[in-house]
Amino acid sequence: MTSRVLIVPAAGLGSRLGASLPKLLVPVAGVPMINRLLTLYAGTVSRAIVVVHPSFHSAVTEHLSKASMPVTCLVQQQPTGMLDAILLAVPEVQSAAPPGFDEVWVTWCDQVGIHPATIRRLAERARSRPEAALIMPSVRRRSPYIHLQRDAAGTVVAILHRREGDAMPEIGESDAGLFVLPRHSFTDLLPEYARGVVAGAATGERNFLPFIPWVHARHPVETIDVEDEMEAVGVNTPEELRLIEQYLAAREGRPA
Repeated sequence: MTSRVLIVPAAGLGSRLGASLPKLLVPVAGVPMINRLLTLYAGTVSRAIVVVHPSFHSAVTEHLSKASMPVTCLVQQQPTGMLDAILLAVPEVQSAAPPGFDEVWVTWCDQVGIHPATIRRLAERARSRPEAALIMPSVRRRSPYIHLQRDAAGTVVAILHRREGDAMPEIGESDAGLFVLPRHSFTDLLPEYARGVVAGAATGERNFLPFIPWVHARHPVETIDVEDEMEAVGVNTPEELRLIEQYLAAREGRPA
């Protein structure tokens, strides 16, 4: 049986949501984001590692003590970006008791709209393509926030990022905030990539997403289509929160 760990970088303050809570504890249709994620992935992963802001460590640790699976809470002391938040989990993965983890799944804490069918298909693709260094869902969408730029052969050669000031296409291919890496890719290739990363010109942060073209230039990368375009919507604003709550209500057959 494949052993998997879920890493959730969640050190954001949720300021754009206007919340008084840590972002990962903000309720989505009455359920905190992190609880939704742990429930969503409960049948896929055996453990979670959550990376939080230092000011929220105590509150989040107490909250996660009641979680449905074992959860380790790590602190990102400085807001240097998603890449550094994810790298904090490398020692935890390396030191995991035998037999360790075969796969590392990474998802943003606000990607609560991912469909269970997408997760199942992602796990199946990872089993059938063990040579892939990265497997991820993606979606074609209008006015993308992120765009995976490919060459004629389909290789991802660059990541365009609206937040960094890149010129974006009208319709692009976006990630869905969910990534699967085999153990060696996470413990060896990602740190190798990180040694040469510079901070984004606009944000001053070290981003994880440029790892996609870096690794695709060296190893196979697989993408699958999401079940629904709404899965790629992250909860960053009150408007997106309402949108995801409506989507989840419709998907679950309950009133919004």
